Amino acid sequence: MTSAVVAVFVLILSVELAVRASKIKYHDQFPGKIPDPCYHDNGEPKRCVPDFINAASSRKVEASSTCGAEPEHYCRSSKDKNGEITRHCFVCDASNPKYSFPPEFLTDLNNPSNVTCWMSKTYSAVQYPSNVTLTLSLDKKFELTYISLQFCSARPHSMAILKSVDYGKTWTPFQYYSNDCKKMYSKSPRSQATKANEQEALCSEAYSNIDPFTGARVAYSTLEGRPSGQDFENSPVLQDWVTATDIKVEFHKLNTLGDEVKDDDGAKKSYYYSLSDFAVGGRCKCNGHASKCITGRDGRLACDCKHNTAGYDCEKCQAFHYDRPWQRASSREANECVACNCNLHARRCRFNYELYQMSGSRSGGVCLNCKHNTAGRHCHYCKEGYFKDSSRRITDKRACKACSCHPVGALGKFCNQTTGQCPCKDGVTGLTCNRCAKGYQQSTSPVAPCIKKHAGQLVKPWVTEPSANRHVVKKVDYKQSGHHDNAVDTKHTESHKPAVTEASRGRPNPREEDEETEDCGKCRVKKLTIQKFCRRDFAIQAQIISRDQEDDWIKFTASIDASFRKGVPERTTRKAESYIWVQKSDLACKCPKIRVSRRYIIVGKNRAEDKNRPGYVVDRATTVIRFKEKWQRRLRRFAKRELNGKC
Repeated sequence: MTSAVVAVFVLILSVELAVRASKIKYHDQFPGKIPDPCYHDNGEPKRCVPDFINAASSRKVEASSTCGAEPEHYCRSSKDKNGEITRHCFVCDASNPKYSFPPEFLTDLNNPSNVTCWMSKTYSAVQYPSNVTLTLSLDKKFELTYISLQFCSARPHSMAILKSVDYGKTWTPFQYYSNDCKKMYSKSPRSQATKANEQEALCSEAYSNIDPFTGARVAYSTLEGRPSGQDFENSPVLQDWVTATDIKVEFHKLNTLGDEVKDDDGAKKSYYYSLSDFAVGGRCKCNGHASKCITGRDGRLACDCKHNTAGYDCEKCQAFHYDRPWQRASSREANECVACNCNLHARRCRFNYELYQMSGSRSGGVCLNCKHNTAGRHCHYCKEGYFKDSSRRITDKRACKACSCHPVGALGKFCNQTTGQCPCKDGVTGLTCNRCAKGYQQSTSPVAPCIKKHAGQLVKPWVTEPSANRHVVKKVDYKQSGHHDNAVDTKHTESHKPAVTEASRGRPNPREEDEETEDCGKCRVKKLTIQKFCRRDFAIQAQIISRDQEDDWIKFTASIDASFRKGVPERTTRKAESYIWVQKSDLACKCPKIRVSRRYIIVGKNRAEDKNRPGYVVDRATTVIRFKEKWQRRLRRFAKRELNGKC
């Protein structure tokens, strides 16, 4: 890069600062809010970047060698009218400000009419194989455009510019300069950057001449000659290449006229490293999510992040904004972080990439620790033992009501999470299974509390009542009690009639079960093997939400938490919610056994005759297993084998 190009950079920087100042003055005329550069006028997010600055300005530079710790002489070389070399010698004394050359002069205001220089010790202390280093810490990641060095001495014979992205822990070469690239750095000066080596440091022999003796500049452009430089926005490789937290300049060899070999003390004292300006042009790295950098509470420089992003470099999403993955903003898309949809029932969530892919790259957030008796990926349905109050929105804290299933009339404690209907025993009806159905009357059995009426027969009802530790059965007289023969009574009593224990409550009569299932035959043993996985069309992890009946089919609504097979047919494309169909006769035989509010691993085939039923059709040949972490881990191993073509 020539001095003219650097001058253009300086001009651009000056113009940007002037424009920024004029904008501030303009907006100061009005009491309204200054527009945020990270948002359009309509509030939509857009890419924004901090101002272009000299990141080295007024920053501390550490030098490994500085003259004047003890007063010493140095000489300045110049050419007279006849081209002869002349030298004028002076004193360097760090204790006297007038004769000192500290590293602070490298990053102070560069005033051409009052040039200040840093200077190293002279030839004997710094010549090859010794070296001198200048280290500049930016205290934050910056995306650099150029590094400029203005010399007070002659330019070095050989030097290297290095960068660090981890605050000086490790260093990566940025650029080499040498009179002899092959000998000093084992690099060809004719090498060029290609798509395959865009992050490789090159070596140049163009800026290593001893002439002029003072005032020369070396400027390195980070993107010059890099093939993807014109498409920087879409090149993560170059975005990493220009990123740095620290810059180091290593001077490896002085340029000399060859007279240092003579016994001439004046010649040796005229060779040293000296610079008047160390400039680093770039922008605070904020990944397109901030328009400025500010000093945080911890005293560190950090981006003033927008678009629901966080971090010193806006390199991650804010807490609870994990519905899609963090991305760098571009001119086409701001890639704003989106909050998880937890229906106001959770404060924490996580991102699941597999669910994000399943949704067509729309949503991947999974809510954690759902409150208010809710459950599901979005806390969008009621947990076991609760159902949705139809009069309230799901975002209401009281949207989920307890099932309150009758302890004798219901088959279990859990109801349909959508309708609130408890699973009733034969002949029992009501939302909570608290009364006998039409044509039924109460019996003496807590296992079958309601039996069919027979013509001409009057059977006085038996009513279940709770005692301290069990439910007891009590005979009720119609006339005295005033009970209707369809009511199921649970008032407290001390009667000593036959008891219904916790172990027996809700279970069917063994004889009745044998009669119902004697034609079922035996279910297949469900084994989950790689051979079975590869021969099946789908493999999913599902949470059963509700159950409905359509003709001879039971339709379960399920939340599909994960899908482990690739390339499934369109009708079984993975969704956040779907349906699972089971024939009523198979379910009665518990082939398979599926219950509401439980999680299952389901591996099966698609059948052509089931095209009219959206979702997944499950039959006796389908593997249905209660969810366990070990099954999930096994399916993930199978899925990896399938991706590697080992099915």
